[in-house]
Amino acid sequence: MDAVTGRVRAAQHAVARISVAPLLVRAGIFVTVFAGFVLAFPAEVLPGRPILFLAVAALFPAFGPRRVWATFTALVTVGGWLLATDGYGRPVALWRLLAIAALLYLAHTLCALAALLPYDAVVDPELITRWLLRSAAVVLGTAVLGVLLLQAADIGGGAGYQWVTVLGLLVAVGTAALLGWLLRRR
Repeated sequence: MDAVTGRVRAAQHAVARISVAPLLVRAGIFVTVFAGFVLAFPAEVLPGRPILFLAVAALFPAFGPRRVWATFTALVTVGGWLLATDGYGRPVALWRLLAIAALLYLAHTLCALAALLPYDAVVDPELITRWLLRSAAVVLGTAVLGVLLLQAADIGGGAGYQWVTVLGLLVAVGTAALLGWLLRRR
């Protein structure tokens, strides 16, 4: 029983020491992940219990940014987009695709920032501002380059291929697995 009360007191002490900046970063993780879910999943699926499950899933990377939850929610987002385009026949719109990609990147980079910040860290607001501006520049540059490449290839208006999406997902997962294996090998 002493172990349980000791953990409860430690949790109360940790909650009392939480500072605003790390809490805001974690709130940003929740917002970007949840917005990605809402954009990716078809509107017919969202009402009711699924939106509650997605809200709970969006909380996981906010509380555990160092864990597997950021990857899990990214895969759920991609799965929702695949469900919407393949299962419900939603046309592939460039704006939606760019917005989902931007939200996935922002959630990822905010998880990286939150993984570095302890709950009780005192952080200069300029650090978070520079981090977000750098992330916004990456998102903007990627979107502009992607649109320019689509225009140069003249494939922006046609129907996409499902197998290309799945292949790209497999390459991303394989690359992450290879990098993880290489890091553990050291």
